Amino acid sequence: MNHQSNAVAPFGVIFDMDGVLVDSAEAHWESWRLLAEENDRSATRDQFAATFGRRNRDIIPILFGEVSSTTMKALAERKEVIYRELVCEAPPIVDGAVALVRSLHAAGVALAVGSSGPRANIDLVLTAMGIADAVAVIVSADDVTRGKPDPQVFQLAAQRLGMPPRRCIVIEDAPAGVEAAKAAGVRAVAVLIHHPRQAFPQADCIVDRLADLSVPRLRTLLGE
Repeated sequence: MNHQSNAVAPFGVIFDMDGVLVDSAEAHWESWRLLAEENDRSATRDQFAATFGRRNRDIIPILFGEVSSTTMKALAERKEVIYRELVCEAPPIVDGAVALVRSLHAAGVALAVGSSGPRANIDLVLTAMGIADAVAVIVSADDVTRGKPDPQVFQLAAQRLGMPPRRCIVIEDAPAGVEAAKAAGVRAVAVLIHHPRQAFPQADCIVDRLADLSVPRLRTLLGE
């Protein structure tokens, strides 16, 4: 092993996608609304707000009632097709997201995305943002059996980065995501995009915007 005297210990940053890299709430709401309309159902904003960030298989029973596994799969796939059609032309990229990812990548930080969304959505967004080359690991809904606040998505991301959880930091915008991060044993940064500061009692750090984060600030969360 090469021990350099000036080397700093590596660490990993795991980004949630929806609400952190892209402010996709409106597109997700519109896709659920259109899906309900196609199926002669109605969806309310309150229902959507209560389920945002969770997996489709957890949301569909709330909006559509109990359905068969075949119908579940068909509804979930159709919803994501609608979503991708809505965002592919102009992804709602969060201010500062590209700059933060680029600065972390340039500093040698190992980067991952840990999202409740399907892999196709993540690939579309990262490509549209021009940062697909900077993200080493992607963990999507296709990779996990349990959704946030279960820690599985972040445990898997840390494992695939080759980092112990204590050397990883998750950047999240949802209370369930911060809860999942803490349960996984990683540091959690909450970005105040859709939730107030008091919604994140477990967060190790709370910022108003991604531009408030930097490599040195993230290193301080690791006690360096």
